[in-house]
Amino acid sequence: MVQLSQVDRGISPPNVTIPREYNAAYDLIGRNLQAGRGDKLAYIDDRGQYTYAELSRRANRFANVLGSLGVRREERVLLCLLDTIDFPVCLLGGILAGAVPVAANTLLTTTDYDYMLRDSGASTLVVSHLLWPHFAEIVDAIPTLKHVIISDGEALGRYSLASLMAAASSDFTVADTCSDETCFWLYSSGSTGKPKGTVHLHSNLIQTAELYAIPTLGINEKDVVFSAAKLFFAYGLGNGLTFPLSVGATTVLMGERPTPEAVFKRLREHQPSIFGGVPTLYASMLAHPDCPRGDELRNLRCCTSAGEALPEDIGNRWSRHFGVDILDGIGSTEMLHIFISNHFGDVRYGTTGKPCAGYRVRLVDPEGLPVAPGEIGELEISGPSMAFCYWNNVSKSRSTFRGEWMHCGDKYTQTADGYYVYAGRSDDMLKVGGIYVSPTEVESVLISHPDILEVAVVGSKDDEGLVKPRAFVVLKPGRQASATLADDLKAFVKERLAPYKYPRWIEFIDELPKTATGKIQRFKLR
Repeated sequence: MVQLSQVDRGISPPNVTIPREYNAAYDLIGRNLQAGRGDKLAYIDDRGQYTYAELSRRANRFANVLGSLGVRREERVLLCLLDTIDFPVCLLGGILAGAVPVAANTLLTTTDYDYMLRDSGASTLVVSHLLWPHFAEIVDAIPTLKHVIISDGEALGRYSLASLMAAASSDFTVADTCSDETCFWLYSSGSTGKPKGTVHLHSNLIQTAELYAIPTLGINEKDVVFSAAKLFFAYGLGNGLTFPLSVGATTVLMGERPTPEAVFKRLREHQPSIFGGVPTLYASMLAHPDCPRGDELRNLRCCTSAGEALPEDIGNRWSRHFGVDILDGIGSTEMLHIFISNHFGDVRYGTTGKPCAGYRVRLVDPEGLPVAPGEIGELEISGPSMAFCYWNNVSKSRSTFRGEWMHCGDKYTQTADGYYVYAGRSDDMLKVGGIYVSPTEVESVLISHPDILEVAVVGSKDDEGLVKPRAFVVLKPGRQASATLADDLKAFVKERLAPYKYPRWIEFIDELPKTATGKIQRFKLR
């Protein structure tokens, strides 16, 4: 089995070539053993520390576990795992065996998991003990499901991952997969409706590292990486698995939810050099009374943001506080990671930056024709990390994957000097008085108000059935909602944007509905 070598990578990222005979997990693990990094720390989680040699042995053992259970090549293995060492072990081990790991969001409901198990046709489930209650009542009714394995604990009548691993050999002969073979799935986050099983190939993982992480982040084996975005999320999978393994860096994993307090604890204790978060988390961290001083995070050199547009005000405040820029970018489950990004020395807050090496971007109108410079258009991307299809969803696959282009449903404009500016989702855009209004633009103004912690803007119809902006506002601790404040916020927007863009209604709420990855679920607000 071939792995991508340092020589194969070359100097020019767009020329990355993946061999026909290729296994993504064998490459990511094997390149580190071949480089003599077996004794180097690969992962640190809440239970311990694990070298690259230990990661290899554990992944091999899990591959053998699947074989002992009779799991065949290309069978789906649903992983609903918290961010501990068991996640990379089971994902990589499944890939080594030629099975197809399916990473599931860990903050969903029993109904959601029932849907995913049935939709994927998974033969095997690996689930964290803390999450087992969500599955206990449904697994016996899933017709394809043959094996249930409990991670980090035990459940009556179910396999224990620790026991199975202890009995398995640490030697394994990798499956003879090819680069165009199905490797793993990710379910879309569901920010606009029912999740879709997004099918990725063996070649996709390493392309994101070669085209984004290495040239954009400058990631190297000396880095310590901590991603608040979880591994089941495409953004988190790159941050916490593909990128550090591609160069032999060390990754810090956090099993609990990414609250500011939990994130601060890891930042102080492990002193990462690269940190990945989402805009809502950055805002919460900056507003928290225990936010670290800039000099407390002595090794921090790079921060990234994705999931939704980073407001200019948040980016500027972060940079002033920590002396480190946030490289905001846009990626997607379908493209696996970031394809447009700000870059070191070229950060322009309020924009998503410029295309990453190896990716082509275009803005089109509803008929698929290029829009004029400065006009809002629908974003389409072409690049080597694009997914193959959506499972069991031909119509959506055809409307999204258009030959070599992926239609992502986001609207953008491009500045005269080449920076891309987010204008919202296609289904979020508002037409007020016959003119398009970007909810993101209104949100960016409101979030700069000193009383606001979070905000989301959607369209609502007035008494005459005409669409106008409505703002849902979460105030900072200690601030009080009032009719006077609502009027002040409307005036605040009017002073900074064209008058027709101001929100006609201000609704104060305790929290915004979000996916587990931190994206605001505007469809729920609508």
